[in-house]
Amino acid sequence: MKKIEAEYTVHSSPGVLYNRLSTASGLAEWFADDVTIDKDGLYHFSWDGEKEIAKLLSKKNLEFVKFHWTHLEEGTFLEFRLKTDPLTKDLALLVTFFAEEDEEEEARALWDQQIEELLHILGS
Repeated sequence: MKKIEAEYTVHSSPGVLYNRLSTASGLAEWFADDVTIDKDGLYHFSWDGEKEIAKLLSKKNLEFVKFHWTHLEEGTFLEFRLKTDPLTKDLALLVTFFAEEDEEEEARALWDQQIEELLHILGS
């Protein structure tokens, strides 16, 4: 698995963006068809009948959210990190994810599409 990082400029407040990245209802608006959190704190994502489970590894309000997909090997993760430029105050979203070496281009295209949906929802 290869670690991949992508950065996107977001025209939104950090609070509004963080909510879309860290809550089940926020993630269900742009990332999956449905997201629920069970009693053990596991996030259940579904897309067109397909289901994936992620464990929340860590989060810090208005800074980052980090998940581990339970079907992927240990040490892999999905992280959403907010970064504000100290001079321009522009907000960036850094997405870190893992993909097979031969699927990097496809994975990046999928993330570009997902983030485009997020930006549309945010009116960004």
